[in-house]
Amino acid sequence: MIVAMSRYDPSAFPPFAVTVDLVVLTVREHALCALLVKRGEAPFQGYWALPGGFVRPDEGLAEAASRELAEETGLRAHSTPGQATAGAHLEQLATYGHPQRDPRMRVVSVAYLVLAPDLPTPRPGGDASSARWAPVGELLGKTPSDGVPLAFDHGQILADGVERARSKIEYSSLATAFCPPEFTVGELRRVYEAVWGVVLDPRNFHRKVTGTPGFLLPSGGTTTRQGGRPAQLFTAGGATVLNPPMLRPES
Repeated sequence: MIVAMSRYDPSAFPPFAVTVDLVVLTVREHALCALLVKRGEAPFQGYWALPGGFVRPDEGLAEAASRELAEETGLRAHSTPGQATAGAHLEQLATYGHPQRDPRMRVVSVAYLVLAPDLPTPRPGGDASSARWAPVGELLGKTPSDGVPLAFDHGQILADGVERARSKIEYSSLATAFCPPEFTVGELRRVYEAVWGVVLDPRNFHRKVTGTPGFLLPSGGTTTRQGGRPAQLFTAGGATVLNPPMLRPES
């Protein structure tokens, strides 16, 4: 049986906008922190929100994500998902399209996850009146009522981005995106502790990461920047999938 396609009726499909929202995570003072901007305009004027904005007609999604990050915060990341430059990692997270998520009009948002080590203090720009790093634990809390309310549905987007980071470092080498080019096993362990929110046994962790093929490569150098005896420096290995995985302990 042949089914005829219905004719396109423009009035049945009103126009809508596409935005990008950025979950930018880094580790600062041994805590997983997210980048927030304070909205200087309505709607949600004065609320903290994730950086982001509308996609221009002449740009792609990843290009828009990179542009918005630079415009609102002064930070820069590579516009190609899955690649890293200057220590930054950018990947598409999810798409959010509830009809009432934005009071202005129907807006579909494509969220991106950005991970990088030791990011600088952000500067506001665009329609952001202020920008800051905030500990993820304070923003999300143990229950929704414990967290800091964010504009739009950004609380859910942030929670999804944090969970993506927490789960991916179990089976991939993504945790090294939070580290400088050369790092110690202790510094990498503190990344896992900050992202997962747990305390790990140093000896067991050292055995696991150095015994996982392709995870770490000795750089040949040592450092005393953490104090105490010189510690061996490593770089990220070529493995993208960890076998066996670094399973997250129950908190």
